[in-house]
Amino acid sequence: MPFDGGAFGVGVSNLVFHEVSGVRDKKNVIKEALGVAKKGGSFAFQDLFLWKRVYGEVDALLQTVRSWGIEKVDFANTSDSEFIPEGLRLRFMVGIIGILHGRK
Repeated sequence: MPFDGGAFGVGVSNLVFHEVSGVRDKKNVIKEALGVAKKGGSFAFQDLFLWKRVYGEVDALLQTVRSWGIEKVDFANTSDSEFIPEGLRLRFMVGIIGILHGRK
């Protein structure tokens, strides 16, 4: 990314990471996005995080993100979330979408 490390207090991404074709391991895209967030800054990244072929198991993904020194990271499974209308919680709709959120 063309920004200095720690350039932003908040990082937000919506269904972008899996589309970055030049990076095979999509965890590296997450790491780069976190790199431009300030220490103590917040982030919310929504992507196809339940697509195991791309991201692996969610618990392993969270552990990897924590290993980068991220203070707090949580995961919201949109197919289980009440803020998503029930008719959209189907696998082909939002069933593999999740939200990584927390604080650097």
